[in-house]
Amino acid sequence: MSVKSLEFLLFLSTVFLLYWLGVKKKGYQNGVLLLSSYVFYAYFDWRFLFLLLAISSISFLCGIIIIKKPTVKKIFNTLNIVVCASILGVFKYFDFFSANVKLLLSEIGVHADVPTLNLILPVGISFYIFQAISYTVDIYRKTITPSNNILEYFTYISFFPKLMAGPIERAENMLPQISVSRSFDYALAVDGMRQMLWGFFKKSVIADSVVNLVNILWPQYKMLGGGTLIVTVFMYTVQIYCDFSGYSDIAVGCGKLFGIRMTQNFDMPYFSRNIREFWRKWNISLMRWFRDYVYFPLGGSRCSKKKACLNTLIVFLISGLWHGANWTFVAWGAYHACLFLPLIICNGQKYKELIANNKMLPSIKEFLQVILTFFLVMMGWVLFRSDSISNAFCYFFHMFSDSIFDINRTVNELRSNSFCLVRIVNFIVVMIIVEWIQRGKEHALQIDNIGFLKLRAVRWFMYIVLILCILYFSGEQSEFIYVNF
Repeated sequence: MSVKSLEFLLFLSTVFLLYWLGVKKKGYQNGVLLLSSYVFYAYFDWRFLFLLLAISSISFLCGIIIIKKPTVKKIFNTLNIVVCASILGVFKYFDFFSANVKLLLSEIGVHADVPTLNLILPVGISFYIFQAISYTVDIYRKTITPSNNILEYFTYISFFPKLMAGPIERAENMLPQISVSRSFDYALAVDGMRQMLWGFFKKSVIADSVVNLVNILWPQYKMLGGGTLIVTVFMYTVQIYCDFSGYSDIAVGCGKLFGIRMTQNFDMPYFSRNIREFWRKWNISLMRWFRDYVYFPLGGSRCSKKKACLNTLIVFLISGLWHGANWTFVAWGAYHACLFLPLIICNGQKYKELIANNKMLPSIKEFLQVILTFFLVMMGWVLFRSDSISNAFCYFFHMFSDSIFDINRTVNELRSNSFCLVRIVNFIVVMIIVEWIQRGKEHALQIDNIGFLKLRAVRWFMYIVLILCILYFSGEQSEFIYVNF
């Protein structure tokens, strides 16, 4: 069931009505959410529902034992981590490492029959396993108390808006909301619908329009000019942002319909002034998870700069591998680590204030910083998108050839592929302008305090325009990229 399908909208409407028109008690509300979440997950593959139940059960029981049996709390915290990590490893990485072991053995003259499993990757497994791990670790650290209510805990793990691709919610944020009865909050629900609308616009109108261009041009990189390849990478850079942040907006907005506030997962990351700021604004819930459960336990930055650099490198390598079982993702993580390390060594700026704070336009320095950071991030997506590291370097070689300056060739190559490039670019420009104006807000349509948008007629005109764009200018429907991770 695609989140951007008519089926999902009917499903969401039904759950919303059952949730708010029924008995207004937390047990009933959580029961509706849990049952609907399991129906939603089973729609993809009912067999993996048993995996979700197993992980939920193991982490729930380990959490109770950790608090009730302090003498064995370390054992059961470790047990939950090992079991969850092993399940993730088998489904996501077993075949990857088997193939590499076989290749390594063949290089030294040993021809072994290394087994592979060819397992289907369960939807959202990386996201809900990370939640299950953080749950027992937080109990072990005494930062939260375990839930004694299995219905509440299972609802927290399985909440359907975030089940496919996050955000990775912490128990300390979500469980307190689930453990009380919710009353309908009209303002919160309206804000959630606005956020969902903007998410659908980014995914359907921009990401799904760009994906066709990228999928056709990318495989032809050996035959295209450098300028065309630059445009292709730029379009993929836009696609992956609109795809992933679009899903996050839909998920977080959907949670608000049920009175549940989830973590903001994106904060206009392409307006960042350096790589450190970019990673503070991109996939926020994942990077906070790695910070709290990998980086800090390794020593964080409260150590020598050499050790801090090593810790950062480890986090980025693991983060890269988390994205997929391919060396390209590891290389992508290493690439970002290389961009990040100079900031640690030279005490690079930690930007906490808003860019162009209280100003309409950035300073020349800020503008150049944003352009440079965007370019560096864009080059990293070549590694991320390529099938192999050799293909990525080959792409770079062709992109930075002399043909990069041949504007006529670039125009002709793009024109010959019959893309509605002008329309796509116009929508991208609209998105950039809106998100720039709304930088610092939770989402781009958080508009209650904006002058002329206080008029209801103006707001509804804007909603109708966005809906019409989604209906008439959506690209070919494609699955969300991060569902595969």
